[in-house]
Amino acid sequence: MATSVLLVGSGLIGRSWAMLFASGGFRVKLFDTEQQQITNALENIRKDMKLLEQSGSLKGSLSAEQQLSLITGCSNIQEAVEGAIHIQECVPEDLALKKKVFAQLDGIISDDVVLSSSTSCLLPSQLFAGLVHVKQCIVAHPVNPPYYVPLVELVPHPETAPATVDRTHALMQKIGQSPVRVLREVDGFVLNRLQYAVISEAWRLVQEGIVSPNDLDLVMSHGLGLRYAFIGPLETMHLNAEGILSYCNRYGESMKHVLKTFGPIPEFSGATVEKIHQAMCVKVPDDPEHLAARRQWRDQCLMSIAKLKSQMPSQ
Repeated sequence: MATSVLLVGSGLIGRSWAMLFASGGFRVKLFDTEQQQITNALENIRKDMKLLEQSGSLKGSLSAEQQLSLITGCSNIQEAVEGAIHIQECVPEDLALKKKVFAQLDGIISDDVVLSSSTSCLLPSQLFAGLVHVKQCIVAHPVNPPYYVPLVELVPHPETAPATVDRTHALMQKIGQSPVRVLREVDGFVLNRLQYAVISEAWRLVQEGIVSPNDLDLVMSHGLGLRYAFIGPLETMHLNAEGILSYCNRYGESMKHVLKTFGPIPEFSGATVEKIHQAMCVKVPDDPEHLAARRQWRDQCLMSIAKLKSQMPSQ
C-alpha cells in the first residue's frame, strides 16, 4: 500500500502539493473544514491532471487516472492524520490561523510524522512556538506555481531535529522537487530575499527614469533570466572569469563602486507605481480573464523550460 501524506487546506497550494505527491505514487488525503471546498478541489485537480496528460506534461510514471485514484478528500481531522508520514499545512498566510492548525495537529499526531508548513514568509520560531512536537516541525516553502517550479525551501525551527530536515529533503526529491536547506531562519528565507533585491533595484531604475518598465523586464527575460534558468549568480561569476577568485580580483572594486550608488528602499507607491501599473496593463490588462490567460502562457513556458532542463546532460 502506498504511503500516505496529509494536506491541510485545499486551496491552490494544497491542490498543487496533492498533484505532486500523487505523481510520486503517494496516497494523498486532502483535508478541509468544508466538504464543498474539498469537492471543488478534487474537480480542479481532475481537470488539471487531464490537461497535463493530454499535453504530455503529467509528472510521474502513473497515468492521470491512477494518480487521481490516490487522492481522497477528508473533513475529519482525526481520521485525516491516521497513517500519514508527512503533514503539509497549506492554509492562508495568517499567523493566528496557522498556529491554531498546528496546535490542533500537535495534540493528535504521533512522534514519527513530519509536520510541515507551506508558509512563504512566517518564521518557524513564530509558527511552531510552544509545540510538543517541535522537533518534527519544519517549513517547506514551495514556489508558485509549485507543479512547474520545483524549488522547495526547507527552513528549520531552532529545535527542529536534523532527521526531520533529512527526511523532508529526501521526500521532496522523491516527488521530483528540488529542495534546498536554509540553515537557519531569516526574514524572507532565501528566494524572496533575492527576489526583493532584484525588485528593489528594478523599481529604483524605473523611478529614476533610467529605463522603461517594459525594457526593465526585457533585461531580465532576455538577459539575466536566460542565464539564471540554468546556473546561479555564484557559478556565473565563476565561469565569467578564471574562477571566483579571478572574478573578484578583476571586478570586485567596480562592483563595490556600483553597489554604493544604490538608493534607499523604495516606497512602492506614488507616481512610480502608477507608471509601472500603466505599462504592465498595456501588456496584460489587469482583469481576471487577461491575467488568467497570461498565467496559463507563463505555465506553458515553465513546462517547456522544465522539459529542456530534464533533457540536458547531467552536471
